[in-house]
Amino acid sequence: KVLAGFYNDPEFANVDSSENESILPFKGTILRTKSGKISSPVEEPCVSCTTFNILAPIYKRLDQQNQSVRESDFRAFWLARNERIVDWLLYESSSIICLQEFWVGNEELVHMFEERLSAAGYKTFKLARTNNRGDGLLTAIHQDYFKILNYRELLFNDCGDRVAQLLHVKSVVPFSINQNNCVEQEILIVNTHLLFPHDSSLSIARLHQVYQILLYLETYQQENKLTQMPVILCGDWNGSKRGHVYKFLRSQGFVSSYDIAHECSDSEADADKWISHRNHRGNICGVDFIWLRNPNKSRKPLKISWAEAAFGIIKFQLQKASLAENDAFAFLRADNSVDHITYSAFCDALRQVNLTGLSYGLSFQDTKDLWVQADFDGNGVLDYEEFKRIWNSTWSDHMDEDCSSDDSNEGNEEETVGFTVKNAALFPREVEKGIWPENYSLSDHARLTAVFSPVRLRCPRRSP
Repeated sequence: KVLAGFYNDPEFANVDSSENESILPFKGTILRTKSGKISSPVEEPCVSCTTFNILAPIYKRLDQQNQSVRESDFRAFWLARNERIVDWLLYESSSIICLQEFWVGNEELVHMFEERLSAAGYKTFKLARTNNRGDGLLTAIHQDYFKILNYRELLFNDCGDRVAQLLHVKSVVPFSINQNNCVEQEILIVNTHLLFPHDSSLSIARLHQVYQILLYLETYQQENKLTQMPVILCGDWNGSKRGHVYKFLRSQGFVSSYDIAHECSDSEADADKWISHRNHRGNICGVDFIWLRNPNKSRKPLKISWAEAAFGIIKFQLQKASLAENDAFAFLRADNSVDHITYSAFCDALRQVNLTGLSYGLSFQDTKDLWVQADFDGNGVLDYEEFKRIWNSTWSDHMDEDCSSDDSNEGNEEETVGFTVKNAALFPREVEKGIWPENYSLSDHARLTAVFSPVRLRCPRRSP
């Protein structure tokens, strides 16, 4: 599959062919969990997934002195770059491809991608951002691996005109869950591109985008009476491991495939081990993720996790204003003659820190839901103990346990198939060491590919 002269391009001078060979789909791996309790040997084709923000030509700047000069004005430039992108995608031949900043507004580019991917066996789905922004998403599913059961589009209708794609797929090759039973495993796949955090007040909008995705996933599964299945979230999350979105997804049972493969923790020490983007400000950061949640993963109720994350943003905004715990309580209390926080004072404080009153801020219902979560005893006001419960983030412990680790479920379990992260790699490889190579111009993002192996899991049996 390697094209003639492929590695003679100076852009790829630092790459050897083994980089991609090491992450292509392969068979025959014996897998076990750390406890050895819920897994057994499985020999099946692996599932590979690539996510890549390909930098729409309408955004690619060619002259730093004249920011209005964009690649979209020069057909030879954008066409050559995007043909190289497709070359790489076809070389890797991932089962799932999720692209962001796909230039949906250019028919020639769209046709080139769709024609070449279709010829290679992919079914493609494109989705433009709202309000004619020009770019959007493209998701491609290799039909040798998956059948498409359903496709849905999610429009956030927010200040960033962001969108998401949901695909419900079923494996073409059955996965065996025991000696007598094979299943055509179903998976939910999401591709998205979150709002860029131009300032900290947009944190709540970005969090709300993720909340909408997870709520949509939850509703879709309930309405279609689906059995438990793995969920893969792909995209440019425009936020790092330090951010509220990362912590929110972790609280909902998701793991970062790259971090699992390379044994990176959630700790501050591991926050900058890898990068995947050099943004328009020249900053380098890790923002591209392939998230995995297995059906046996414990997680908090979605609304509780959302409230915790929102309170985390409120705390951040108050600390940004140099308010310590006691000062923050006084600020929220507003009237020094009382020793509690009223709902009206709470709403007024959120307005002052730009979390409400804006088109992308908390809605009236969001604010009401937060208040209900905070007012633990339901007496209509927040006392200092309830405030400390929010401030100290006592709700925010990660839920990393598997359902089957609870012995009380024994005898009321069922077998299902999930995935374990077998490998993950970023290209160009320098970014795995936190270095952005100057000779890389394919995009302002690195390409991330993860390989998953099927694994048997035991989950609590759901009531009919």
